[in-house]
Amino acid sequence: MPDASAHSCAAEDALTRGSRQGWSWSQGWEMAGHGTDRHPHGADRLCDAGDRVYSRAVRRGRVPREDAESVPCLLELALLHPDPDDMGWLVPTSPQEVMTRLLRGVYEEVSASQARVGDAVSAFEWYAGLGGRVRTPAEGVAIRVLDGLPRIHAAMDKATGECTREVLTVQPGGIRREDELVEGLHRALEMRRRGVRMRDLYTHVARHGQGLLNYMELMGGAAEARTLDEVVERLILFDRTVAFIPANSDRTIALELRHPALVDYLVTVFERLWRLAIPLTSPIPSTGIEGITHRERSIATLLAEGHQDAVVAERLGISVRTCRAHIARLSETLGAASRTQLGVRIAQAGLDGPQRSPGAEAVAVVEAAPAAPAVPDRGSPAGR
Repeated sequence: MPDASAHSCAAEDALTRGSRQGWSWSQGWEMAGHGTDRHPHGADRLCDAGDRVYSRAVRRGRVPREDAESVPCLLELALLHPDPDDMGWLVPTSPQEVMTRLLRGVYEEVSASQARVGDAVSAFEWYAGLGGRVRTPAEGVAIRVLDGLPRIHAAMDKATGECTREVLTVQPGGIRREDELVEGLHRALEMRRRGVRMRDLYTHVARHGQGLLNYMELMGGAAEARTLDEVVERLILFDRTVAFIPANSDRTIALELRHPALVDYLVTVFERLWRLAIPLTSPIPSTGIEGITHRERSIATLLAEGHQDAVVAERLGISVRTCRAHIARLSETLGAASRTQLGVRIAQAGLDGPQRSPGAEAVAVVEAAPAAPAVPDRGSPAGR
């Protein structure tokens, strides 16, 4: 039988893992512009002066360096950088790239938080099985494991019936199937009747589903939807008091969270993503590069990070087949004959990081250097 002291160490390890990972977390905060005494705001909420200068730079393509002397935060947050053609001017990092940078940091924070929650639950399961001890009312309800779809649906129905103000949801994946939307439509209409407001986050791919458009029309002003290139794993929040998140990959186990600190954290994550998302009724902004769509730019960025086709497809909510079709079009547009050459072309076109100045945005057609990094080919040993 396992020794209690060993489990105690495991529990302590799970609960204190965040402090041992302080470097990666602090890096994520600094990337978003937090953790600095000189400039307490981040790129997601600029000061008034910074907002004026950055807006002017985006409209005009560049601003004189002296315009930014009073707002060094724009340089520290990498929202402005020197024009390589004229060091007396500063050019802006594209809003799309800033959004991607912020989302990446938020995504990493949420993933790390979910892993820590799962580790903590696993570490204490052994104690829960001991029995024979009195549990306080707060125990067992702050974090509850729901094993099986019947238990999950029952808990969701209860939370839906008790909800009086607001529902916040994150729905990953691609186009929502109509049977999924119809299954929960009666609950949504009942909440609308009670005056409950709903805000939903989807991937950009969901825009192409007629079922979602019909659902939003039925909900009227009670529901609002926005989309992003990528969203975090499924999340449902009721009245900012109870949250549901999946606890395994096939979503047959869920966690019901009622601990105020955990729920507040997830609300903050949702609100950050919501500010960065694009309303469903608004068009997706252009990439600024002729012949390359917004989705193809997102695919290029993920390929440059070393992800395989299946991972890229999953993160963007599309099928692997569709993903590869986009990669083929991207290769044709950039003039790449192989995955190795595509990696070079992506870097030359500025699709693997912050957008370059307008004069450098044109697609470069240069032969691949022998030592240049390559996007892994799905058929090569490195791509498996």
